[in-house]
Amino acid sequence: MYGDLLPCGSVVKLSGGERYVMICGRVVFAAGDDHVYDYTGCLYPEGIAAEDKMLFFDRDGIERILFVGFQDRQELEYRTQILDRLGPLSVVDGEIRDVLCTRA
Repeated sequence: MYGDLLPCGSVVKLSGGERYVMICGRVVFAAGDDHVYDYTGCLYPEGIAAEDKMLFFDRDGIERILFVGFQDRQELEYRTQILDRLGPLSVVDGEIRDVLCTRA
């Protein structure tokens, strides 16, 4: 599910957005939110200016990919070992859990 996520450093244009966004995190959730987002990003070219300026979005919110971030052996291993092994996720009581395990 997560094996095709863009690497950190990728620059995208979000649907309906006017500014470009640089991806700086993957498979994250915002404090107080119960949705696991595919990405967190910051405005490009400024970078991370403040915690409250971070953007949380999913891959379906990306209109266009402008630049794909650096990918080396370490990135590919991370994607294989961590991201590819993640299933559908949800946040339950502040913890990230596999959706299949949380269904009753």
